[in-house]
Amino acid sequence: MLPFRLYLILLLTSGYLAAQPNTRKLPMDTMIVTQGQVTIGGAAVPYEVTTGVQPVYNDSGKVTAGLHYTYYRRTDREDPNRPLLISFNGGPGSASVWMHLAYTGPKVLTIDDEGYPVQPYGISDNPYSVLDLTDIVYVNPVNTGFSRMAEGADREQFFGVNQDIQYLSDWLSNWVSRHDRWRSPKFLIGESYGTTRVSGLALELQEEAWMYLNGVILVSPTEIGIERAGIVEAANQLPYFAAAAWYHEQLPADLQTMDLEPLLAEVEAYTRDAFLPALASGMDLSEEKRRAVAETAARYSGLDAQEWLDNNLMPTTAYFWKNLLRGEEAGNYTVGRLDSRYKGIDARAGGDRPDYNSELTSWLHSFTPAINYYLREELGFRTDLQYNMFGSVYPWDRSGDQTGENLRQAMAQNPYLNVLIQSGYFDGATNYYDAKYSLWHIDPSGRMRDRLSFKGYESGHMMYLRRPDLETANEDLRAFIRNALPGENPARY
Repeated sequence: MLPFRLYLILLLTSGYLAAQPNTRKLPMDTMIVTQGQVTIGGAAVPYEVTTGVQPVYNDSGKVTAGLHYTYYRRTDREDPNRPLLISFNGGPGSASVWMHLAYTGPKVLTIDDEGYPVQPYGISDNPYSVLDLTDIVYVNPVNTGFSRMAEGADREQFFGVNQDIQYLSDWLSNWVSRHDRWRSPKFLIGESYGTTRVSGLALELQEEAWMYLNGVILVSPTEIGIERAGIVEAANQLPYFAAAAWYHEQLPADLQTMDLEPLLAEVEAYTRDAFLPALASGMDLSEEKRRAVAETAARYSGLDAQEWLDNNLMPTTAYFWKNLLRGEEAGNYTVGRLDSRYKGIDARAGGDRPDYNSELTSWLHSFTPAINYYLREELGFRTDLQYNMFGSVYPWDRSGDQTGENLRQAMAQNPYLNVLIQSGYFDGATNYYDAKYSLWHIDPSGRMRDRLSFKGYESGHMMYLRRPDLETANEDLRAFIRNALPGENPARY
């Protein structure tokens, strides 16, 4: 027999799902509650799952959208001070599925140990989930997952850097009130564009909702409004080139036999001390020095010196993905953008860029059936709506992106607020050295350096897809959350 609370919630909220199974109209305020249990670190962790929709309101109180979310609450711990982790993915326009079913949640999709899809599709328990330490809510912004605008709503109020932050701040404040989580230490985690989102939310929540956070986790971060265009962006690619070339065994023997992190430390030092100044010299760089730079860059990248010279010492990432494995000996494969461990096959070996992103097709192969099965069949959220892995959110207003500065200001105002960056070394879209650069420039003064940290992994954009990194990244996240809980220490300088 169902517990009374669960029966009552199902009775009150499942009318839409039971009575209107064939509709594609989203209920703007509903939820379904189920129970589960997972073993983490050898101990059983029972939990309650709430998956539902909560409305977005405009300034006049009118419902303008409904956001779908999934909330995991550990049920054998009635601690009002238990942490809460609020999770967003990126895009913009990407659903919360990625970290939900592959990183922090109690379920992980069926893939092999390196992250490649296998059949039959499905999910299993995640023995590394952080649910033992913190409750978790996964949020889908408008037009992602099952989240949708209300009929007649204005698109422009949702789809932009600052618009996104503003409506999500109000929605989160309401969500925390509904679920009685105001006393909980709160952490935001965002992946890719989600890092722009959570960086901006850190300050918006403080200033508009008076909600102060303990931590922000940036997974494979974007530039978060920190300027690094031109030669800085070009120079910062070299350490990533070295990582990908090392993985595919395209480096000289003496470098190929090195462990990855010591190799990258060497390339980073060269990038900062020699490569960036050389690019800054432009046409004033002598031919002798230009040739020397090309030779060193070739040694670290798997491309040859002439390719560096032909591209004015600044080959694009698209060129790299297309050309790293060009040639019969290398198989004439392309390498992936978001994770360069993945290989693809183009219609022709020549050209400037790959025909498709080999890693993304692989991920969609496994994530799409898993999330649809899990939400509909296991959690009971029955609807004819399509689950948008990537939704229509364009044009996206990118003006006024000050999210990195917003994060710095939030940290300055809140001595409890800590920041962790997690990056995969083989990510060619938001590369790990760019992430380090952003870390250095969030607080150029260095006065808050003890609250800023970086962790790198031998995988790509979604570093948790590789099984050893799933374990390590969750342990790093668990340690970060524990260290950001101040106990009875006052928030003061």
